[in-house]
Amino acid sequence: MRRHTAVRTAIGLHLQVAPASGHGALPAGARLGFWNTLMGCATDGDAPEVQALAGVLATAFERFGTMLLPLAGLEAAATRHLMARWFPGADARLALDWPAQAARMEARFDEIEDIVALLGDFAAPGAAEESLWLAHALAQASLGDNHLWQDLHLPSRRELSALMSTWFPGLAARNDRDMKWKKFFYKQLCDRAELSICRAPSCGVCSDYAACYGPEEAVAA
Repeated sequence: MRRHTAVRTAIGLHLQVAPASGHGALPAGARLGFWNTLMGCATDGDAPEVQALAGVLATAFERFGTMLLPLAGLEAAATRHLMARWFPGADARLALDWPAQAARMEARFDEIEDIVALLGDFAAPGAAEESLWLAHALAQASLGDNHLWQDLHLPSRRELSALMSTWFPGLAARNDRDMKWKKFFYKQLCDRAELSICRAPSCGVCSDYAACYGPEEAVAA
């Protein structure tokens, strides 16, 4: 049995991929072509972690091409293992030349490192390698302009919450007020650094409360 499948099924987090008509953040254009290739090779297309990785990888391939490693900070060997683990055969269909692929520079790499470290501290036991891959994907998507689930090209926020509860359960438990995930990550980083960029003394009296805790149903730009 695939690792974590039993756990996800038992707690009701094995989710069906939404049809295109009900998908809140389906990729478009060339990005959709990469996404379709990845999902066509996916070992478990219903798994939120697979859907999220497909979204981030498709975004990177569309934006930076296939000659650069798609996840900033994740080495070629780890990326190749990720592809073989969850998208077997996709590297051949995408004509990925592993020896020729170069690392990609990211202007906000320090943020990626910080979010990867945060997620790593709360990774589920027994899945260190997969959790690292997902941490890099979540961190990279956190640099986007939309809600995090949209920048992951997930059908809805529900899949992101399922992913977090399965792979980073301790961190998910901290978000007991259902803060938007991207804002929650950065709030955790601020708390770690003992910094406060909020103008109000508490969330409950903050004029920006809706921006942090409001619904996340808008369609991605």
